[in-house]
Amino acid sequence: MAGHSKWANIQHRKGRQDAKRGKIFTKMAKDIIIAAKAGGGDVNMNASLRLAVAKAKAVNMPNDRIDTAVKKGTGELAGGDINEMMYEGYGPGGVALLIEASTDNKNRTVAEVRYALSKAGGTMGEAGSVAWMFDKKGVMVFDKEAYTEDQLLEIGLDGGAEDVIDEGDSFAVHCAPEDFSLVQKAFEDAECVSQSAELSFIPKNLLEVDVPSAKKLMNLMEKLEDNEDVTDVYVNADFPDELMAEMEG
Repeated sequence: MAGHSKWANIQHRKGRQDAKRGKIFTKMAKDIIIAAKAGGGDVNMNASLRLAVAKAKAVNMPNDRIDTAVKKGTGELAGGDINEMMYEGYGPGGVALLIEASTDNKNRTVAEVRYALSKAGGTMGEAGSVAWMFDKKGVMVFDKEAYTEDQLLEIGLDGGAEDVIDEGDSFAVHCAPEDFSLVQKAFEDAECVSQSAELSFIPKNLLEVDVPSAKKLMNLMEKLEDNEDVTDVYVNADFPDELMAEMEG
C-alpha cells in the first residue's frame, strides 16, 4: 500500500483532481451508475451507492448530475450501459499494475490502455497474471492530527476492521470487503470522519524501483488516470524516498 499511497497523497496535495474536474465528474457518474444498477437507487438501502454519492459530493459534483447518474443506473434514463473492467499488466521496472475501468465501449478502452502501456515500455498481461499479487480490502483513511491510532483501532476492531496502518500524515484502516459497510457504520456512529473510504487493491509485497523507472511509472499512471474510463490504478512499486521528497517540495 505504501507506494501507491505516497503517489496518491502527492496527487491530492498538488490539486490534480481540481484541475481536471470535468473528468472527475465523469468518473464519479460512472461509479454512481454502476452502484445504482447493482443495488437500486436508494442510498439508505444501497451501501455502494451511498459511498459513490459521498465521494461525488466530496469533489463538489452538482446534485443534478448525481441525480441523473442514479436515474441512469436504475433505468429511469438512458445511458446506463456501463461495464466494469479490470486490466492487468507490467510497467517500467517490471512493476505489476492493476487498472480498473468503467466503460461503455470495451474495445476503445482496452486499446487506449494497451497503447499507454506500450508507449511507456510496459505490456498488457492476461487475466490473473498479476491480480494474485494484490489483496482486495476496504480502506478508510483518517487524518493523523484528528485521531490517534488507539482510537481508530478500538472503534475499527469493534466494527470488524483488521488493522490500522501508519502512512505518515494519515492512518489507513483496513478491513475485508464484506465488512466494509459495517466498519464504515462503526466510525459514523463514533462520529469519526474519514478523508476517504473505498475498496482498494493492496499489494502483498512492494517491488523496489530506481528513480528513472519510478519517474516513467508515475508518468504512465498519470496518463492512465487522465483517461475518463480509468477509475483507478494500483501498483506494487516502492517509490524511492528521494523522489517522493522531491515531488512534495
